[in-house]
Amino acid sequence: MAQRWSARQLIELVLDAGSFESWDSPVDTSGLSEDYCAELAAASLKAGTDESVLTGRGLVRGRPVVVVLNEFAFLAGSIGRTSANRIVEAIRRATALGLPVLASTASGGTRMQEGTPAFVRMMDISRAVMEHRSAGLPYLVHLRHPTTGGVYASWGSLGHVTVAEPGALVGFLGPKVFEALEGHSFPQGVQVAENLAAKGVIDAVVAAADLPDVVDRALAVLLDPPVPSVLARRTGRPDAGLSAWSAISATRADGRIGVRDLLRQAGDSIVRLSGTDTGERDASVLTVLARVDGEPCVLIGQDRSRQGSGSRMGPAALRQALRAMALAEELGLPLVTVIDTPGADLSVRAEEGAIAGEIARCLGAMARMKVPTVAVILGQGCGGGALALLAAKRVIATERAWLTPLPPEGASVIVHGDITHAAAMAEQQRVRAVDLLADGAVHRVVPEPVGDSVPELAAAVGAEIAHALRSLRRQPVSR
Repeated sequence: MAQRWSARQLIELVLDAGSFESWDSPVDTSGLSEDYCAELAAASLKAGTDESVLTGRGLVRGRPVVVVLNEFAFLAGSIGRTSANRIVEAIRRATALGLPVLASTASGGTRMQEGTPAFVRMMDISRAVMEHRSAGLPYLVHLRHPTTGGVYASWGSLGHVTVAEPGALVGFLGPKVFEALEGHSFPQGVQVAENLAAKGVIDAVVAAADLPDVVDRALAVLLDPPVPSVLARRTGRPDAGLSAWSAISATRADGRIGVRDLLRQAGDSIVRLSGTDTGERDASVLTVLARVDGEPCVLIGQDRSRQGSGSRMGPAALRQALRAMALAEELGLPLVTVIDTPGADLSVRAEEGAIAGEIARCLGAMARMKVPTVAVILGQGCGGGALALLAAKRVIATERAWLTPLPPEGASVIVHGDITHAAAMAEQQRVRAVDLLADGAVHRVVPEPVGDSVPELAAAVGAEIAHALRSLRRQPVSR
């Protein structure tokens, strides 16, 4: 069973020592029934707090953060009108001050003793959260054991980044209530943090002791300004004599550079965004908050190590990309896409999951983004799956990268009726990076000299991304 942390324990564990400043006013119980006042007094004695929520301001590794903390020991962390007022006031104050919010939930939901008047206050809390987000300010959520009901179905599910503590029970309806209403028990293991992370409902499972590190890394991307580049851009010209088939063979080979290599060599302050946050997850696409050679961004990367004959990029991967695009636009962060795919999934499931529509929606979303956007063709750029992430303001390609509407073998079948003309079709279709540069589809090609290594190429690509982001940052938004 998950450990149950109190609100005050979290203040000691997560915030810098001595930095917490309470924003809570004394609770007014006038007008409440005598029995309810007695119940509130008993809850306060048990929990050591005056309500089910504590709010205030503190520091996380020196960073100012507004915190909203549930206290489960106070009437199961339930939200009444007083606690709802506290949450709304704290979030609106954070918005006015331009500060990020960290919400840590542990609640059974609406306070039944207050009924519908308390229930409808979830709308006010959600409205305050979305006003905060609309101001371009981070809203981070930490789900503790247990988080259910109206809290989970409102401000507990509106985070830019959402994590839960190990083993935490997190669900719409608590299992005891479900069993009482439905007459049978809820399947075990469904409403558990680890399962929700695996299904793409939350971003990660994070122990409370590790929460300061996650908050620090997230805010380093979301709030800190860019810093000077440390990686060197490559000079020289790409080999114009490299054949298309040589390039294709190189990018298909084991040991070829991938998005994970790029992040290892050029990225820091990385925070993984897992899935769509609506119950879908596809490992063929990696989405992260990161700084690439000092430049903060949201990065979407097609992961070559997770794509094979039985695991092509499906509709859920593109919906993950759309989530990341929306976050970048809302938070005013640049978007970087890394293209490296043998092609999108070709299956009944993909067709019924709207693969074509999701490709179109990714194209449309990138085309209208106002933040700087950079696309990198890192290796294979095959079909609509590649095109979905290509509509950036600046496009970079490695020397051996390529882009084609179909795998060369598929193009050969269409034109010649067999796959034996694949190499010739690749040459004819001008798929090479140098051809893309000459045709204006790519703005910069990163050379791959003889003897090049994966770490060296990854660093060079990272330097090129940072250079492109700095250049775009200096341009008017209208461009």
